[in-house]
Order: sequence, then C-alpha cells, then structure tokens
Amino acid sequence: MIIRKSVYEKGRDCMGGEYQFYNLSERHMSFETVFLRICHFIQSAPRNMYRLSIGTDSQVHHNNTRFITAIHLHRVGKGAWGCLYHQMIKRKPPSLREKIYLETQFSQEIAYLFTPDRIQQLWDILYPYREEGAEFVMEIHLDIGKYGLTREFIADMTNKITAMGLTPKIKPDAYAAFSYANRYTK
Repeated sequence: MIIRKSVYEKGRDCMGGEYQFYNLSERHMSFETVFLRICHFIQSAPRNMYRLSIGTDSQVHHNNTRFITAIHLHRVGKGAWGCLYHQMIKRKPPSLREKIYLETQFSQEIAYLFTPDRIQQLWDILYPYREEGAEFVMEIHLDIGKYGLTREFIADMTNKITAMGLTPKIKPDAYAAFSYANRYTK
C-alpha cells in the first residue's frame, strides 16, 4: 500500500486517471475540488466538532461488482457534507473475505488522499477555535459488525486501519459504509 501512496497523493486512481467524485449537487469533482468543499464547509462554522468518515460498500450486479466509497464530513449535531466515488470490477468476488478486503482497501486508498499536509490545513482552520469547541476526527467506516458473517474479519480489517493511524468503526457506528455508500450501490 505504501508504494501506491504516492500515486494517490496526486489524486489519481491506480490506472493513472483522475478520481471523479459526485454528490446530488455536483458531478465530476476532482479530489482537489472535494478538498476545497470540505475546507469551505469547515470554515463556514469552525467552532464545531467535525468527523471525517470514509467508508465503502459494494453490491454484485450480474457478474460485475459495484463499489461506492463515501467521504462524509459530519458537523456533529449541525449537518453534513458528503460525496461518493464509484468503481466497478467486472467479476463477482469469490468470497466474502475478498469482498470485505476490497471494500477496506478502497476506503484506505481514498483516505491516503488526505495527506498530512491536507490534514494540517484542516487543523489550521480549526486551531484558533479549539477553546470554543473546534475538534476534528478522521475515521474509516467498515461494513462489518459483531453479528453476522462479517464478524470473523473484525480483527484483520480494524488492524489495517489502525496501522494507518486512523480510527476504525464497525457497525452500527460505521454509517459512511453501511448507510451512505450502501444507498448508492443498488
């Protein structure tokens, strides 16, 4: 993953093309545009707690698998902004383990776009307001939980996220994956 990190820092997917994000209001957003929208959203009310969550869900359609990765910025208790990234694999994952692994990997790839310099930019916006409630947390939401078939993957997948220095969340707290992204995989 570290070898590929430099590719993702430039806002390009593994095939060298630009990442293209979208939401209900806007299409064809580059990662630079997404980051500017995030900065603007935080700047409009910097005295709040912000939770930046990234999560991926997938759905098999015939012999193709659609993966939707969500970036969700929650101004806790006061609204949110989000966008999505769509990927298609022309096959069905042969196992649940591979499906969950790919979802986790795709979330990690998007998280790597938030380089230390970009995270510092977000903190620079919030820092003057830290005594007034400004706070920032970045999480990766995994579409796995303690109940059901995915419970056996919890340790493996959460360890991958923790190794990145990020906070992993699983169901029912992983809303970016199992709720926001899930809505658009169908």
